Parts: sequence; structure tokens; C-alpha cells
Amino acid sequence: MAVRDISLTGKDLDIVETQLLLGQLYLDSGNFSHAFEMFSIAARSGRPCALNMLGRAYERAWGVARDVLLAVKYFNAAVREGDGWAAFNLGDVYLTGDGLPADKMRAYKYYLFAAQKGVAKALNMLGLLHERGLYGSPDIDGARQFFRAAGEAGDCWACLNMGRLSLNENDVTGVAEWFERSLTLGFPEYWECLEAFLRDANAPALQRIIFEVRRRSKIR
Repeated sequence: MAVRDISLTGKDLDIVETQLLLGQLYLDSGNFSHAFEMFSIAARSGRPCALNMLGRAYERAWGVARDVLLAVKYFNAAVREGDGWAAFNLGDVYLTGDGLPADKMRAYKYYLFAAQKGVAKALNMLGLLHERGLYGSPDIDGARQFFRAAGEAGDCWACLNMGRLSLNENDVTGVAEWFERSLTLGFPEYWECLEAFLRDANAPALQRIIFEVRRRSKIR
């Protein structure tokens, strides 16, 4: 399909947003080739959110052969324009070493940039790096600060991590509070994970949460 060249004007910004929306709709429906086409067209605008989505397409092989190096190229271009989600995606790439040598310090830098741009999930990842001993010994206090900030910003996984730390400290009240908070923030995969985590819990304070998470995830 031939596509006209797009020169950016105020009106054209809406066109780019529409292309990204169409790409996401195609992606959600499993039509990866059309999703890739829309993300490719949108990325011609140079807008960081579009560059990030094109990078994701190459990283995840959405309608195109997987190419992590090309994904990193687009992520970096988006980060230079201040995109927090592209920084988060670079953090994931460098943390896992998926297609590039693992570099947790570089991952930390990108997660920090993403967090400064308002990406709550990046705060959670910073907490995990502190908990795992980014600088040598585990830094549980530092991890807790990041988990708390991420949980308060609406990240369900950070709530799980706060509950997990509370459980390690036998703080059942804290466990219940954070898991309760996470229920409305989560989604089916998260609820299943939380249900598995709580499967053997016997504390009375957690029984209502266990019942509710089973109801939400439809696990019986």
C-alpha cells in the first residue's frame, strides 16, 4: 500500500496519533503485519512515541523479523527526544542481555531516566536492582523506597513486592494493605501470580484477599 509522505504540522500530529492507535488495535487483534506497517508509517514523523513503538515491534517481532540492534536504535532515538517508555525498554534489554551484553548499571541508568519521566514500572525495576545488590550487597531499605513509590504511583507489581517484603518481616498488616491496594491495579496475569503467591497463606487477615483474587482471576 502506497503511503503519502507526511510533513509535520499541527494537524498532522493527529494523523500520527491515529496511526499509532490503529497499530495498537491491529496488535491487540493479533494482526502483527498491519501493526508493524502502522508503526513504521507513524515513526516517519520522528515523534518519540512512534519511534518507541517501532522499536518494540523489532524487539518483539511484531510483523517483522526480530532485530534487537535495530530496536535499540529506535529506542535510543526516542530517548534522545525524552521518551520515558523507550528508556524503560532499553533498561529491560540491558538488564536481560537479550541480544546485547547484559549491563545492569546501564539498565539502572535507563530505568532512572524512565522513572524521572513518570514511568512507575521503572521505579519497581529500580527497587529490584537495589534488592538484588546492584552495588554489591542487597539494599533492602533502598528497594523498599522504590517499591513504595512505584506502588503509590499505581504499579501492581511494586505492591506485590512491598507485600513480599512485609511478609518477610512478619508484618501481616502490611502484607494485607499492599495486596489489597494491588487488586484494583492488576490484570488477569497479575491476579494469577498473586493467587499462586498466597496459595499457602493461613493468616486470617489475608483470607478475604485470597478469595477476591481467586474471583478476579477465576482460579478455583
